[in-house]
Amino acid sequence: MTSFLKAALAAAATAFGSGPAATEPHLESMGSFVWKHPEATGLSGIEVSDDGGTFITISDRGSRIDGRFRREDGRIVAVQARPATPLRKRNGKPVSDDAMDSEGLACRAVELGAACSVSFEAIHRVVFFSGPDAAAKNWPRPQAFRDLQRNSGLEALALDPQGRLVAIPERSGELDRPFPVYRLENGAWSVPFALRRDPPYLPVGADFGPDGKLYILERHFTGFAFQSRVRRLSLDGDRVAKEETLYSSFPFQHDNLEGIAVWQEPSGAIRLTLISDDNQNVFQKTEIAEFRVVE
Repeated sequence: MTSFLKAALAAAATAFGSGPAATEPHLESMGSFVWKHPEATGLSGIEVSDDGGTFITISDRGSRIDGRFRREDGRIVAVQARPATPLRKRNGKPVSDDAMDSEGLACRAVELGAACSVSFEAIHRVVFFSGPDAAAKNWPRPQAFRDLQRNSGLEALALDPQGRLVAIPERSGELDRPFPVYRLENGAWSVPFALRRDPPYLPVGADFGPDGKLYILERHFTGFAFQSRVRRLSLDGDRVAKEETLYSSFPFQHDNLEGIAVWQEPSGAIRLTLISDDNQNVFQKTEIAEFRVVE
């Protein structure tokens, strides 16, 4: 075999996915489910249990829905949900006006009625709820949160492997400025590391996987369609040791994906569950898209 033919065959193998490029970590689609329910609207955050069966989701209209997925061959075929419950202020009254824009969700244990923390925009803050009907208990609210842009606040919220809350704003203030990653520890927020800003995408969701890695869901609105991207950060203490782009969608491939949950299948594979915010728009839909990480 000539050297020219060897080179040609190697190039063809790479192009068709059997060469080195095919070994890069990426996401494999596990299908999507359109959730048609009058209360399943404006959903911006989701958490999923370790077995992939139970979920908790929040709406940017200030409500929470707990429920279970029915699966066949691992894929979602139906949703069984409890009625939506309004999130509450510290005085126990339902949130309203500028206090109701809930965006990020983080729960230590995902089960029906579980305690969770929620991040809000407009009045930028992170709040703890001991249950669906519980009154809010505010976590510390530093000046940095108060100074965030009105519609670009704490979109992403997660719990790290040590049980510490991590929050990421949707905007950093400059196109070349990294996004601060805030972490709550010993009653105070700090910025132990930053997320590299890679325009035009903006972070809208985050979750730590059972592998200890931080998965970031990002969004770009082209002016007529949404695009999504998933990045994965491997951390070494307070340092980003490795960054990988696992997925980038085409315009119109998915709806406005805003929430992300990471869990592990019985086989050991990492599964991602993403949920879309339909913006209460008749031309959009509430989509639950799932992916498996292929290493």
